[in-house]
Amino acid sequence: MDATNSIFYILILIMSIVIHEISHGFMAEYFGDDTARNAGRLTLNPISHIDLFGSILLPAVLILSHAGFLFGWAKPVPYNPNNLSNRKWGTIWVAAAGVLSNLFIAIIFGMIIRLTSHMTLQPNFYFITSAIVIVNLALAIFNLVPIPPLDGSKILFSFLPERAFSFILAYEQYSLILLLVFIVFFSDYSTIWNIKKAF
Repeated sequence: MDATNSIFYILILIMSIVIHEISHGFMAEYFGDDTARNAGRLTLNPISHIDLFGSILLPAVLILSHAGFLFGWAKPVPYNPNNLSNRKWGTIWVAAAGVLSNLFIAIIFGMIIRLTSHMTLQPNFYFITSAIVIVNLALAIFNLVPIPPLDGSKILFSFLPERAFSFILAYEQYSLILLLVFIVFFSDYSTIWNIKKAF
């Protein structure tokens, strides 16, 4: 992948993560919590959301090193679960909002690719639209993994009974290790999948 394509991938990743994060904030506001708005985080301006390492440096290293997968994050949009009108379902929908936003983007651009497939358009158009679909699908799937602080863990924990609180605390203590193991496994799986496709 050349430098220009790498820049496009990083820009697409950043904007997809920004939309993911502000979706959390808008959903929290819908359930009565305006923490994100008061913090000035309900904006598409990436400067308000960018994490230098997670949004720029790490994705750049993964792309330039041909890691086989793309990974990154932004500053999480703050919300206070105590302000939600329905704490359980509010938490579930706030967590799911980011994933759903990425799936929605992937579906829209997938439909654009399908509807323009009979047209003669510039290859760059299909590169960009395909990249948007791939990045957003990857973000949606990755965030559904039930490992803190990913959205999947918040959804899972909301369905667990109160007696599982001690388990949740113990689970969160090892979340960083579990997340790193998952990323390494995901990387190996991507490599294996790419080898299979070559035959």
